[in-house]
Parts: sequence; C-alpha cells; structure tokens
Amino acid sequence: MKRFSNRYMLLYSLGIAAVVALLLSVVAMGLKDKQNANVRNEKMQTLLATIGVECERDAAPQLYGQYFKEEITIESSGKKLPLFLFEKDGKKGYVIPAKGKGLWGGIYANIALGSDFNTIVGITFSHDSETPGLGAEITTDAFCKQFVGKKILDNEGKVVSVSVVKHADPASLHQVDAISGGTMTSNGVNDMLAACLESYSEYIERVAAQGNENK
Repeated sequence: MKRFSNRYMLLYSLGIAAVVALLLSVVAMGLKDKQNANVRNEKMQTLLATIGVECERDAAPQLYGQYFKEEITIESSGKKLPLFLFEKDGKKGYVIPAKGKGLWGGIYANIALGSDFNTIVGITFSHDSETPGLGAEITTDAFCKQFVGKKILDNEGKVVSVSVVKHADPASLHQVDAISGGTMTSNGVNDMLAACLESYSEYIERVAAQGNENK
C-alpha cells in the first residue's frame, strides 16, 4: 500500500477544504440572490394586500407594476422617508410604511390612505414574535378592518393619528379597539402609528391642504 507523507496529506486536506468552501460560496451566492428576490416580492405582496389586492408572492411584481405608479422619498428632520403612490379603481392613494416595537420584538405596518391623504382605506400589520392568540392578533382581518374609514387628520387639518384603546368610541374617527389580552402589543401599535405619522405630518398636512384648495 502506498504511503503518503504528512505534508502531502495536509496539502490534500487543505485543497479539499478550499474546493468545498468555494462550492459553498457559489451556492450561498445563488441562494442569496433568490432570497433577496423573495424579500422584494414579499414586500410587493404586502403592499398590494394593503390596498386590497391579494396575490401569490411570485405574481406580485407584475401586479405591483399595475397598481403602484411611483415610489418617492420625503425629507423630514434629516430623515429619508419612503412613500408609495398607487391607483386602484380609478382612485389614487398613498401607502406609508411604519415600524415599531411590540411586546417581544419588532412590529410593522403599511397604512393606505385615500386621495385626500386623510382617510385610511386599508392597513396591514406584521410582527417578529408577538404571542399567538394575543398580540399576534394584530395581523387578523378583524383588527385591521377597524381602521378602514378612520381619519388621521383633525378638523383643522392637523395629524392626530388613530389611537388603539380599550373600549373605543364607535362614533370616533380616531379610535379603534385594542387587542383583548394584548395590551403591550396594542400600546406598541398605538405608539408606532403616532410616531410614524408624526414623521410624515408636515408633508401630509401640506398635500392634504392643497387637495382641499383644489376641490
């Protein structure tokens, strides 16, 4: 039997390790591209769901191009804020993304506003790790539908957001019911919406006022 020197065995092992590392790197790069594409498609899918257009993830890019006409960036207090402009059934609107903190981790929202930049026409929520059956209920249709028709501006055209509270007044245009048993998550949603809309407030109030002047 042929015997190999220790040096040979070391070099052979290093060569095999290098080849394996290269192959793993190639596979990882390929997967990364696919993962990035999936993330983009999921983002489009969520934005479409916010305006009431449901679709599979792979179909999202084509539908997104049909409904979302422009993505712009707003400068506010040194921050760059994204805003998505859409058109559905002949009506224009805006989607504002938001992020905050729930009980156990991050919570997120997409808020769709009508052409008046005031009336909520759709909203979706997601989260990293809220409790199933409690805080995680923010993703349900029952919770989200409460927001439809609510207003983010007061009678003077100032941003006031929509509050998530216990025993909300059904007649209020600025309140929805909190999640039963999910107080901390509900508070997180409340704070997230208020902070997000405050960041956009100068732009929202200006555009909303211009719209009213043009009526």
